[in-house]
Amino acid sequence: MIRLIASDMDGTLLDENGEVPPETFGLIHELAELGVRFCVSSGRSHELLRQNFAPVADEMDYICSNGAFVYAGGECLAMEYFSVDAISKLAKVVNLFDAHHLMFAGEGSWSCDDTPEKFERLHKIATKDISQFVRRLPASGERVTTGWFLSERPEELEDLAYVLTLEMGDLFQFNYTSVGMDLSMRGINKATGIQKVMDYYGIRPDEVVAYGDSMNDYEILRLVGHPVVVGSAFYAPTQVSERVIETNAEHGVQRDMARIVADLRAGGDGLIGFGRRQQPGGEARLD
Repeated sequence: MIRLIASDMDGTLLDENGEVPPETFGLIHELAELGVRFCVSSGRSHELLRQNFAPVADEMDYICSNGAFVYAGGECLAMEYFSVDAISKLAKVVNLFDAHHLMFAGEGSWSCDDTPEKFERLHKIATKDISQFVRRLPASGERVTTGWFLSERPEELEDLAYVLTLEMGDLFQFNYTSVGMDLSMRGINKATGIQKVMDYYGIRPDEVVAYGDSMNDYEILRLVGHPVVVGSAFYAPTQVSERVIETNAEHGVQRDMARIVADLRAGGDGLIGFGRRQQPGGEARLD
């Protein structure tokens, strides 16, 4: 029986405008009534995620900053910060490349660009307001929770990930997402976060559904018993998932959660359609 549902945000749960579809809140509430926990899994901060899910913020759990911060049942289960020394080493490598920008946030907002000229170009490619960012490295004692990249040449991010893995792979992990590339501390990811939530509630992998679309969802999809991707997902997550559902623009996660709710209310175990590879709108087939 399904006891826990975890979902990525960008490209998965959020619609094409980057918003939480309004029906999501009612579904999370219904799941809670049926004894099923909902856990968002994201690179975003706990504070921002609570704002995103304000109507049901106290009825759900949170994997934040790609697993560095974990909250379940109102308790903080994990709180890990980036090493500022490791950030300094990483910034030196990234700044060998004039088109790539390394960003961090936490108790402040930092751009690691090494010249004013590079920092000025960053403002031209940012899709959101970055006026609060300062051009310097985080100082000792400043808490850093989240890191990501912006690039003037996004088609070159794959090469950057290869270089950074060679030079800094002992300290960091670099992952593609539907909105670019992010990073996490080595050994900390969404899968380590969901494992903490599972341990907290005493939930087995075969009682967990996880929704994702990008490479930073890969570990969590491999861990849980019932991995699901949306129709626009990357190739690798798709290949290791049980089912492919509708895209985020079609509110695929919300539709699938509604199917699970309906099955549970009918006395089922919420596993309707699982164990089969399902193409949206098509017939299920056994692997």
